[in-house]
Amino acid sequence: MARAIVDVMLKPEILDPQGQAIARALPRLGFSGVSAVRQGKRFEIELDGPADEAALADIRKMAETLLANPVIEDFTVRVEGETAE
Repeated sequence: MARAIVDVMLKPEILDPQGQAIARALPRLGFSGVSAVRQGKRFEIELDGPADEAALADIRKMAETLLANPVIEDFTVRVEGETAE
């Protein structure tokens, strides 16, 4: 069994109003030294089997068609860990 992580972020050229709101709120909450924040999404996908190339290709296809909007978002796929059954 393995877990794949899909991180989805807005492309750098796309305005991120949620990230900007977070960045503006941090000083009011006592946090300093932050110049910018980008907000994104994280998906954890539990696999029935190993995270082989076929499984990762399927996950990339899931990300392209459902989890991310490829027009305005980029995504990365990584494997968190595999455990024996």
